[in-house]
Amino acid sequence: MTEREPVVEVAVHEQAELGEGPTWDPRTGRLIWVDILNSRVHTYEPRSGRRTVLTAEQHVGAAKPRAAGGLAVNLRDGIGLYGPDGAFSWLLRDPVAGRRGNDAAVAPDGALWAGTMRYDEAAGGGTLTRVAPDGTTTEVFADVAVSNGIAWSPDGTLMYYVDSPTRRVDVCRVDGQTLAGRREFAVVEESAGFPDGLTVDADGGVWVALWDGGQVRRYTPDGTLDRVLRLPVRRPTACAFGGEDLCDLYITTARVGLEHPHPMAGSVLVVRDAGRGLPGTAFAG
Repeated sequence: MTEREPVVEVAVHEQAELGEGPTWDPRTGRLIWVDILNSRVHTYEPRSGRRTVLTAEQHVGAAKPRAAGGLAVNLRDGIGLYGPDGAFSWLLRDPVAGRRGNDAAVAPDGALWAGTMRYDEAAGGGTLTRVAPDGTTTEVFADVAVSNGIAWSPDGTLMYYVDSPTRRVDVCRVDGQTLAGRREFAVVEESAGFPDGLTVDADGGVWVALWDGGQVRRYTPDGTLDRVLRLPVRRPTACAFGGEDLCDLYITTARVGLEHPHPMAGSVLVVRDAGRGLPGTAFAG
């Protein structure tokens, strides 16, 4: 295992309460990320430095590019769509008192996999649902607590998944539009915090941000821990590869609940040439 202090830069100076869900959009050359509790969707173009901020209709757990342009957003009460012109509509509206959308990801087939959680993080209060482009839903997991990181292996045959309070990263076989054989892939020890958002690199390595652990870890495809990137912030939330060559690791962070947050807390960090990512898929809806 390699453990080192990476060269950490601030890509976007921000004081996000709960920065989350970095997603690289190769068509526009920009990073998309959210501040959940401030209901904001941010974009950042590294080449020009240009930034935009969209205030969402509700608390927003994730924002993903759409194939037709615009964004799909995992909101408090369901899945919303922003068109290329910024017009908003609901694809799926399913309000549940005390619950909100959390992390989400787009599968290789263009479907959106969207997680939920209760605000009080109660066990069994969250779900993971597959949302087809036409809005048809299939509930995949019905009894999770904090539905978090979702990503697929390079060949699309495996899906990795985090229910944060379990301290596990799980892996499932992809069987058409469903999952099978869910099992433990890696366990994060109590002293290292909780697994949060994750991404998979071109070699099949799984990179996981550790909430309250101040680090990002990489696991090999067989579940062996082989890299630890220690960060100056306590609450990294998720990570994604971006940039023209998909070699820069962007890391979202949070300051919520911290009495004396680090000056970088709430910003988007970047570690240059950390690895090599996979091209993302836009939501087909």
